[in-house]
Parts: sequence; C-alpha cells; structure tokens
Amino acid sequence: MLRRMAICRAALAVLVLVLAPSITCARVIHVEISSRRDVLNGQSFGTAGPYERITGRVYFTVDIGNAHNSAIVDLKNAANLKNGSVEFSSDFALVRPKDPARGNRGLLLEIPNRGRARIISLVDGGDWDLSHGVGDAWLLRNGYSVASLGWQWDATGQDALHFYAPVAKENGKTIHGLLRGDLMLAHPTNEIPLGHLILGNVGGSEYPVSDPDDPRNVLTVRDSPTANRVPIPRSDWRFARTVDGKLQPDNRYIYLRTGFQPGRIYEYVYVVADPVVAGLGFAAVRDFATYAKTAEGLVAAHHVYGEGISQNGRFLRDFLYEGFNADEEGKISLDGVLAHVAGAGRGSFNYRFAQPSRDAQPTSSLFFPTDIFPFTDTDETDPLTGAKGGLLDRAKADGVTPKIFLSNTSYEYWSRAASLIHTSADGMRDAPISPQVRVYHFTGLQHFSVPFPPTKGQGDLKGQQPESPLPIQYFWRAMIRNMDRWVTDGTAPPESSYPRIENGTLVPLARYALPHLPGIRLPHDTTEGWRLDFGPNWQRGILTKQPPAVGKPFPALVPQVDADGNEKDGVRLPEITVPLATYTGWNLRDPSIGAADQRISFEGSYLPLPRTDAERKQSVDPRKSIAERYKDRDDYLARAQSAIKQLIAQRWILEEDGPALLKGCEMEWNTITAATPSAALSSDRSTPRE
Repeated sequence: MLRRMAICRAALAVLVLVLAPSITCARVIHVEISSRRDVLNGQSFGTAGPYERITGRVYFTVDIGNAHNSAIVDLKNAANLKNGSVEFSSDFALVRPKDPARGNRGLLLEIPNRGRARIISLVDGGDWDLSHGVGDAWLLRNGYSVASLGWQWDATGQDALHFYAPVAKENGKTIHGLLRGDLMLAHPTNEIPLGHLILGNVGGSEYPVSDPDDPRNVLTVRDSPTANRVPIPRSDWRFARTVDGKLQPDNRYIYLRTGFQPGRIYEYVYVVADPVVAGLGFAAVRDFATYAKTAEGLVAAHHVYGEGISQNGRFLRDFLYEGFNADEEGKISLDGVLAHVAGAGRGSFNYRFAQPSRDAQPTSSLFFPTDIFPFTDTDETDPLTGAKGGLLDRAKADGVTPKIFLSNTSYEYWSRAASLIHTSADGMRDAPISPQVRVYHFTGLQHFSVPFPPTKGQGDLKGQQPESPLPIQYFWRAMIRNMDRWVTDGTAPPESSYPRIENGTLVPLARYALPHLPGIRLPHDTTEGWRLDFGPNWQRGILTKQPPAVGKPFPALVPQVDADGNEKDGVRLPEITVPLATYTGWNLRDPSIGAADQRISFEGSYLPLPRTDAERKQSVDPRKSIAERYKDRDDYLARAQSAIKQLIAQRWILEEDGPALLKGCEMEWNTITAATPSAALSSDRSTPRE
C-alpha cells in the first residue's frame, strides 16, 4: 500500500505534458496535464498565497461487478469492457493554491453547465478562466480550490470540458433506438439542428439519424405543449442543411421546405444507433471527488462540495437519487451539495441514448424524464399509482448523505415545478424536510442574473417586460461559506426559507393575487411535473416509446404575493422588503416572436412602481407610489441599509457584501426616480447569461 501511494505521489508531482504513468488512486488510473499557469503572474491572495490554474484529462476505470456501479445503464455492454472493467475519461480545469497546504482544504467541485466552467466568474466577478481578471477574488482570498470536471458526453464548443465514454454494443452488435427533440423558435428558418437548441446555441450535439429513410422518422407541429400533434408530410422535409447556398444531405439537421415558423412547437422523432454509456458521468464525479481527498490527489482536500446550477443542479439531484454518493468502497464522495435552480428536476443523464442537455422549458424540451417522481428528499407517495420513494433513499441506505442546499428563484416555482420539492405529491400539504437539507427560495430572482438597469431579453428570450435584475452573486458567497462551516465544524446554516401551504404563502395558480397592473398580462398556467410512460423498460433506462404517454400532472404551486405583487415568503433582498418595483417569477413571450400567451424561458419581470401619486392615478396603478412610501432618497437608503443589516445578521449574505448591495439599491433609486426612467428600462441589449 505504501509503495502504491509513493508511486501516486511521484506520478502526479511530475505534471508533465504527456500521459502520466499508469496508477490507481481511488479509481483514477492516471492524470494527463495539458497546461499549467500562475494566476495573474503569481499574485498572492490572502493567506492562501499564489494560485495556479491546471487543465488536463483524468482517466478512470470502474468495476462492472461492483454494486455501486450497478445503476449505470448499459455498463455491461460497454464496447471497451476488458477483464471486468470499463475505462473512460474527463477533461478538467483546476484552480488551486500553488501550495495546497495554505488553502482551506475545501474543494468546490463544479458540475459545468453544458461543458462550461463558470462558477468562479459568477461568485468572484472576474474572467471564467482567470486569464485577465479575477474580480474581487473572494473564492481565492478565502483559500478555496475550484475544480470543474467534464461529465456531458455531447458537450460542444472550444472551451467545453468534454466527457469521453464508450459506446454500448449488445453481444457485439449495434444497438438501435428512437430519439426525440422539440423546440419553439423566435424567428422563421428552414433548417434546425437535431441537437438541443438553447439560447441560440446547441447545448448538446445529440445523435445523428442512423437511417434517414426509416418510416419511424416523424416531424409534427402544435401550438402549445398539450395541444394535439399534427404530422408534417414526409415529402415536405428531409435530413439536410444548406451549405454554400446548396441543400446538402446532413444527418444532424432537418430541412423543412415550407419553413419552421416562430411561436409553434416542432417535435421530431428519429432512429439512432450506438448509444454512449452516458451514466459514467456520475461515476466520474464520484471518483474524482474521492480521489481529490487522497494524499495523491491534485488538491488533497479535506472536504468536497458539489456545485451545480440549473442543468447541473438537476445532475446533482439525480446523482444522489441514483446512489452515486457512495464510491466503490462505500465511502462518501461529496460532503456537501449545492444544487441551485434545479426546481423539482433530475434529467436525461443515465439512459440509453441519454440527452443530457434537455431541460424542460415552458415551450421546449417537453415531456422528457426531467420533472419526474419522486421529488422530495424524504419519502413520499404518489396518490394515483401508490409508488413510493425519496430523493435520498439510496444515500441514507448507504450512510453517505451529504449536507444539502436546494436553492431556487421565483422562476423555478413557475417554470420548473419547484414547489414539488417541499409539498406532498398531490400539492395538498407541506412535506417534511430532512435535518441535513436546507430549502431556500430567493424571492423575486429569475433563473439567471442580469445587470441593472434591466432590459427586455433578445432573440429566443424576448419577453413582454424587462427581466428581473436581482443579483444571485452575494447569496452564492454566503451559501458556500455556510456550507463549509456546516461540514467542517457543525455550525448550522440558516434554517430553510420557502413559501408554505400552511400559512398561505404557497397557493394554486387560481389563488395567485397579483394586483391588476395596467398593461400586464398574467400567465394562464405553470409548468408541472408529469407522470410519463416511455415503454416497458424505461425504469431500467431504456426508452422505447417516443413521444411518451402522458398521464395526470403533479400540481405545482406558486408563491403568493403582497399588495405590491412581490412574493411574501422566502429570502428577500432589500429590493423586495423596501420596494421600488414588482419582481415576478414569470415573463410572457413578446408578440413579435409568437405564442404571446406562453411564458418565456428563464426570465422574470421587472415592473417599476409609479413615482408619484399623480402618476399612479393617471395609469390606474393600485400600488402605492414611491413618493407615498419614502420621504426622499436618504429615507429610502436608510431603510434599505436596515434590511441589509438584517440579512447579514441572519447569514444570508456576508458583511463584506453589504456595501455592494446598498450601492445597487442606490442605483435603482436614481434610475427609477430620474426624469425619464423609461429610456433606461426599455431598450433591448445583450446581457451576460449565467
């Protein structure tokens, strides 16, 4: 054993640009370093000193006979199976103190969104790769190491962290199946990719069609998620795209002669071949976390915190549900989990022909295995089928339950069925929360943060109202520190804060009491969880029925609002408790992109209060005006400062971030009370996305 550990140390200390000698450390067999550079030319950060950024590739192996790998779909069919083991690899990026002993020995393990490593930029405000700027370097000043590990087999783009998994064969023969995709466009076009189109980019390259002439290839259109599908004649479309002005066959695109129109849902089903063993992405995260806590690891961390946003928060929920927090030796992998804006979802991460990028939006990625039972961390029962289960059943049975933060914004309550994580499956009562879990609702925020002053989104995200600009950055810093202290010394974090049925702060849509605001249309529905049937083998990860049979939904409730239209419960920034505007968790599609009665993806709405009593009366706005609420600017800022101090005392934000929050309040006051505030709040412009 000592000899093997010595070999590990020697191999990893070299850090050469070629493949390291074959070694076995926590199922990591070797590490290849492709680049290594000092952050900002060796600048020192707090007591942690200088940092470095290392990129490369990690090589893994798993034993197909180990019970902790049994949940991986098609593992025994891996084409590279040899002597009972399967090998695979992942790209990684690591930012760590050059002397790891000077750090705090906490590793934030980012599950990158569609291959992109962004948590450092989000939390610290600098470049995502620290190439030119580090923002205020909060993570670095506090001694954290941050690793990002590729887990998505079909991630695209030059800066994506890729995951390299084997193809599955059945008795050496090619495996075939059916795959499905859908989308609603904002502009007309004649061709679309088969990959998941999200925010104008392909979030996953997906599989090409294996037989373009197969009669099972189908294209349909409908006007809303639950409307009847209308088949498009096969003579009107083909698998092709335009290249240099000429239509060429292309097995990754669909060309429609009559054109795809905005505001309509197009769905395609097609035949595919050679599935990737995608569930190995769970094993990669599990085994890298275990490896990072060994003396041979690149970090030698004492604790590892899994962090995921949106798609990756769902990945972490599924990771826990499917039992991957126990490594092959049964030891705990992730000590803490921060799953943000995942709603009630899991995802298409461990299926035959998995599509990891599909996410469940209001008008696309519909009826995928995303928001599916069970939803709560404790055991619950489906009142219709009698099925029972809980998100943490496997972790509890294995004795490896981590500390967990499940955090959501207002958007997820409207468009990601977030209420299901803390209500009974029938939506009639509040569900209990495990002692090792915290549920946080960040009131008034949307799925990702945008700068102030806000504008309407562009392209696929063009909504009827400006986006909600409330920041998530400062909540993230506090959550990371609170999680670190909870794990390292047992200091309990703030108690769960979310709307509840019992006190009337969580209600069915029919009871949603937004005041009647001039010119504002309300959503007519919310996104719910669904009972789906993908065929007889889908619980074993094999989906044969496309599209699935859709049963009764699990009801999703929404946060109730006060007289200003702001939500009553949850963690409330000063912009909510001392308001200058109404912040909603929804925004409707702009008429110019079609389907104006449908919710736009990812966005909330920003609706400023009337400035004066005269303005309020002229617009027939029921909300009190700014002049009626506050004596002047100083009065408003004093109240905002008091609200910020309360947030600091409750540990929702850090004391050092108080001035930045107050500056944001001041900026909002100056903008809204300006002589012509509408100019700053109406023009469309590009905004950074989380």
